[in-house]
Amino acid sequence: MSAVSAPPRSRWVALATLSLAVLLIAVDATVLGLAVPFLAEDLRPSATELLWIGDVYSFVLAGLLITMGGLGDRIGRKRLLLIGAAVFGAVSVLAAFAPSAGTLIAARALLGVAGATLMPSTLSIIRNLFTDARERTMAIGVWGSMGSAGMAIGPLVGGVLLEHFWWGSVFLINVPVMLVLIAVGAVTLPESRDPSPGPWDLPGAALSTVGVIGVVYAVKELAAGGGLLAVVVAGVVGVLGLGAFVRRQLRLPVPLVDVRLFGRRRFSGAVITDALAMFGLSGLAFFISQFLQLVQGLGPLEAGLRELPLVAGAVVGGLLAGVLAARWTARPVVVLGQAAMGLALAAVLLLRADTGFLPIGVVLAVAGLGAGAAFTLTADIVLASVPKEKAGAASGVAETAYELGTALGIALLGSVITAWYRAGIGLPAGVPEPALASARDSLGGAHAVAGTLPPEVGGPLLRAAREAFVDGLGAASGFAAVLLFAAAGAAWLMLREPARRPR
Repeated sequence: MSAVSAPPRSRWVALATLSLAVLLIAVDATVLGLAVPFLAEDLRPSATELLWIGDVYSFVLAGLLITMGGLGDRIGRKRLLLIGAAVFGAVSVLAAFAPSAGTLIAARALLGVAGATLMPSTLSIIRNLFTDARERTMAIGVWGSMGSAGMAIGPLVGGVLLEHFWWGSVFLINVPVMLVLIAVGAVTLPESRDPSPGPWDLPGAALSTVGVIGVVYAVKELAAGGGLLAVVVAGVVGVLGLGAFVRRQLRLPVPLVDVRLFGRRRFSGAVITDALAMFGLSGLAFFISQFLQLVQGLGPLEAGLRELPLVAGAVVGGLLAGVLAARWTARPVVVLGQAAMGLALAAVLLLRADTGFLPIGVVLAVAGLGAGAAFTLTADIVLASVPKEKAGAASGVAETAYELGTALGIALLGSVITAWYRAGIGLPAGVPEPALASARDSLGGAHAVAGTLPPEVGGPLLRAAREAFVDGLGAASGFAAVLLFAAAGAAWLMLREPARRPR
């Protein structure tokens, strides 16, 4: 069975169901941040356990996307989606009532496994539901917009829940949503699978998982200022794992992923552009959040509300992408999207500690608009490059690029900001010796130190730290802007093949 066609109206109902799943997964990726202080007080995790509580979800999710995409091609994407939804809901209950840090870490890892079944399944079902190219692009725009919205809604939802309930409530919200997804999805979603999938490549699945997790772990350790040895070991393991995976796929008659697709300029250009769009979007969102809270002194909820133009721009960009691509083809729209992100990042160079909301909102909206358009069309190009029967594996590749771009955006831009901050901060006289190292380490450390010092010392220290952070943010944004302008030029070259839209 390759696919079951669906009536026009039911296709859009099915899309709404799939969008619900994407929205929840995106919310779950960001909702935990505000709950960390509360669960830390309750479960008393060690510093290492606390890091794993935050990171293990994304590690497992990123590592299994390709594997689960290929599995959906074999056993049926609807079946895998519904199984994953049931597991996601059940494990959410376990996470909500976790009696210890170890149990919560295990639950978060299982949530990553379940999330990895959902993301490529949703995108591959869209590929099979919408055979008309224009409709498919619009559907992917809606799908991507829900992911962008979920990333921003997560902290807001977390803030509201934590004002009234305990930390486990941020997990329990998954249960009713997953119940709705299962009930509605069982009726509205058609089943589809690869009619000739070949044998399941278990060693290849293991190699891709180890390779992606190794690379993502190395990138996140770099962003967190981890030890050089851990970064190098994880990076080497990841690269070797991915290299072995590629070699194995080239030898198999029916590979898990047809890596020869990367030899096609249009396919590889779309994957790279996909990653770079998320590089710029995630890096900007992460560090603007720090700017609003640590430099401008806003609370988490107020800062989250001020970041909504980024989400609004991404939603509008995703929805407009199909309309613009139908008029101009995908190539110029992707290039303009990348250039818009580069322009927005370049404008961050002009930010100061007292910059008002309007300029910041415009910058965020332009960045979101460009990212939404670029991400929608590159995902569409990746899916259109393979037969419908192989849509699961292709979806896994697109989602992995998304995750890697997110990790790289935070890691590389964070490294630039940290280096610039440490080199540029000028500490005032009177700061005690034990506090100097913490103040020099990060803006957060300077905040903590300033609160323990007399106002005549703490005030100047905080001003110096904020100025150094803003300078570092400008340097990182300038670096990212150059990269994205270069990426726009590369996209113009790599996506130049005409996109033929089948009727």
